[in-house]
Parts: sequence; structure tokens; C-alpha cells
Amino acid sequence: MHLILMGAPGSGKGSYAAVLKEHYRVPHISTGEIFRDAIEKKTPMGLIAKTYIDKGNLVPDDITNEIVKERLKQKDCENGFLLDGYPRTIAQAESLTKILDELGITLDAAVNLEVDDDLIVRRIVNRRSCPKCGKGYNLITYPPKKEGICDVCNTPLFTRKDDNEETVTSRLDVYNKQTRPLVDYYDKLGKLVSIDSNGTIEDTVKDIIKTLEA
Repeated sequence: MHLILMGAPGSGKGSYAAVLKEHYRVPHISTGEIFRDAIEKKTPMGLIAKTYIDKGNLVPDDITNEIVKERLKQKDCENGFLLDGYPRTIAQAESLTKILDELGITLDAAVNLEVDDDLIVRRIVNRRSCPKCGKGYNLITYPPKKEGICDVCNTPLFTRKDDNEETVTSRLDVYNKQTRPLVDYYDKLGKLVSIDSNGTIEDTVKDIIKTLEA
């Protein structure tokens, strides 16, 4: 199964990806993973990307596209992949279409997670993380068993600095301007699968799998 997972910040992409990668037995490839993999393997594109990242700059599209191509050619992608966080713009989507054509890969679907903006804000401001083991929680959808304490290592949880209403609203504005146009792009290609993601993780995952396998 060759999938793209799309959705606004806080739509639950990471949670759904964790289940879908196990169900379809394919790698979950996030933007961060793409860069880390290329840099660790010291690929030519990875080394170039590192010069931008080390300076705190965005990696240009042409380099990002080549790194994605390198990653999709690896052996673990032979039976499929789950792309998360790429493409982010129409230009990247057009490049990905060309890459898939070059590699002889047919995209099965671009899964778009639809969530109301007010719910996204509530989800994100209620996120909590463990500074020791990294486990994430949500006071609404996935609270810790003991208030404010990690279930795994008993460490006090914290709130990320950017998990506040002002920052979330700003990120949503950027998403709506830059990334939401991808919905129309993949709809025109006949690859769009829109999923109502306002409910529970369990119900949404079931809906995704049922729709993809219909």
C-alpha cells in the first residue's frame, strides 16, 4: 500500500500512522525521518541538506525532493510506504508525482484527515509529554492514568512551549494557505480519500482501513 497521510497540525497523523504502518506492514516515513536517514547514511543529498539544517534554514524543495526519491528507492519500501509531512505544497506534490512515475510506483491514496479547527486547538493545548521517555498524552483523548504523571516511567509531564492557542492558530493559518490546496490536487488525480477525524482514534482508524479496502 502506497499512501500519503495529510491533515492539519493536531489532526492525529502520528497516531494513525502508528496503527496503519503495522496494519499494512510498510514504513512510516515522516519529513524528519527522511532527513535523519539521509544525513546518517551520508548520502550526497543528505550532506547538502545538513548544511541548511545546521544553520537553522529550511531545506530547498529540489534537495528535499531528491532525498524523498532516495528514501523511496530503499528496500523496505518495496511493498509500500506511508508518507507523512510530505508533500507540503503543490510544487512538492507535482515533484512527488514525477518521482513516483520514474520509480514505477502507483499511489494508492492520499488520506486527508478532516478535523474542525476549534477541536484541533483544544487537542493541541491539551497535549502533554514525558521529558524522560518521550511518551505523549492528551488530556482529552489519551490522558495519563495518574494526573500529570507518565504511565511508563512515573516522571512529571510537561507542556511544549509551542502548544498554546496563539501558536496553534498561526500554524493552522500556514497550513490552510500552503498545504490545504493539496486536497484539490489529489482530488483531481482521483487519489483523495477524505476521512472525518473528529471522533476517537479507534473509530477513525477503522474508517480509514474500511475506506481504503472497500
